[in-house]
Amino acid sequence: MTGLKKYIRDIPGFPKPGIIFKDITPLLKDAKAFRLAVDKLSDDFKDKEIDAVVSVEARGFIFGAAAAYRLKTGIVPVRKKGKLPFKTLSAAYDLEYGQDTLAIHEDALKSGSRVLIVDDLLATGGTTRAVIDLVEKLGAKVIGIAFLIELTALKGRDKLKGYPVISLIKDKYC
Repeated sequence: MTGLKKYIRDIPGFPKPGIIFKDITPLLKDAKAFRLAVDKLSDDFKDKEIDAVVSVEARGFIFGAAAAYRLKTGIVPVRKKGKLPFKTLSAAYDLEYGQDTLAIHEDALKSGSRVLIVDDLLATGGTTRAVIDLVEKLGAKVIGIAFLIELTALKGRDKLKGYPVISLIKDKYC
């Protein structure tokens, strides 16, 4: 779609055998490609009155923070359980090679806030589904979800039905 796929490097066997890790560092170090990615992740939402961008550690923070800046809003971090310093809500989820728990500060979003979720990668959809659950527990509304990369073979989009989802790079290999 955007010519960005050439900036993604495949690393077979990382973090464990059978996984093909999508290395985004070539895209991050290229100013033009990074700017294009952030612009494309934000474009569909610039007129949607977004109150906050919610993003997941660690690589999602990079794109989430840049999108929040472009959309003139704040960023709300979602981190692994035990990493946030204040009172939190948490949600457990399955990922493509295990299980984990995510947390958000209980005062991170006001009820009725309009939220854009931004992350670097959509795989099985478990992480994003957990983020949606956390956002909605706080009474906020998910206006859209934006990913740099979508691994289509893993059908993660199926867990996100009912929400507007964009992904800049679709890759069947994972």
